[in-house]
Amino acid sequence: MAESSYRGRLAPSPTGFLHLGHARTFWTAQVRAREAGGTLILRNDDLDRDRVRPEFVAGFIEDLRWFGCDWSEGPDLGGPCAPYSQSERLGHYREAFNRLRGSGAIYPCTCSRRDILNALTAPHAADDEPIYPGSCRARSAESAPAGRSVSWRFRVSDGEVVEFRDGHFGPQRYVAGSDFGDFVVWRHDDLPSYQLACVVDDAAMAITEVVRGEDLLVSTARQLLLYCALGLTPPAFFHCPLVRDDQGVRLAKRHAALSLRALRAAGNSPASLREGWLGTCPAT
Repeated sequence: MAESSYRGRLAPSPTGFLHLGHARTFWTAQVRAREAGGTLILRNDDLDRDRVRPEFVAGFIEDLRWFGCDWSEGPDLGGPCAPYSQSERLGHYREAFNRLRGSGAIYPCTCSRRDILNALTAPHAADDEPIYPGSCRARSAESAPAGRSVSWRFRVSDGEVVEFRDGHFGPQRYVAGSDFGDFVVWRHDDLPSYQLACVVDDAAMAITEVVRGEDLLVSTARQLLLYCALGLTPPAFFHCPLVRDDQGVRLAKRHAALSLRALRAAGNSPASLREGWLGTCPAT
């Protein structure tokens, strides 16, 4: 890709304070944007109504600035792709949803997460969406039950192979119906899922490379199907290894002692925290 066309993004979710794992992924995104001579944008992925807090939005902007991250478009700066907070972009997601519904690519589902887990015969990763057993799959887009809360699922073609080359982990191959199943694009609380919102925003903001954690590799396969169904051009992908604690557990926002603000309060400098990072996420 041409250097002048590179557009990367930082997309924190304001459901807690950023930790060291977030910082390394976001720092990698910035390094790659700088090396390409491109543009880096900041997006506020604030669709989780139950956990989003205003102080976490202000917090991630403060923490990223302290850590040395710099962006040229975002909720604090504006820019040609504004608004940069997902809660202000619901019309874009609704338009994409209507296109999927009109094409018959999605169907209404009344199953709860408990229903799905009870129907499964095989274990699944706790941090990933369980493979849907297909209980509502025969429903058409026009058959949403009246008066009931439903989610909407994208109907995958069982056996379809989704392949892509990741910038860090190399060739990836996932099989629909085996590695992932019909997935939610519109939630029962009348909000888009992460999968749909991410695709719509990355396309609308002309992102050319998505840098994020390796826990989202399978989500990339799902999102590539959405790009195709919506007639959009997908970006390149670069997934970073996850940062783990001393017990080998991946960092989460509950690791308060490893939040950037806790590390700063303990006297750490951004340079000291980044020591040894160069070369830890090389391109393949």
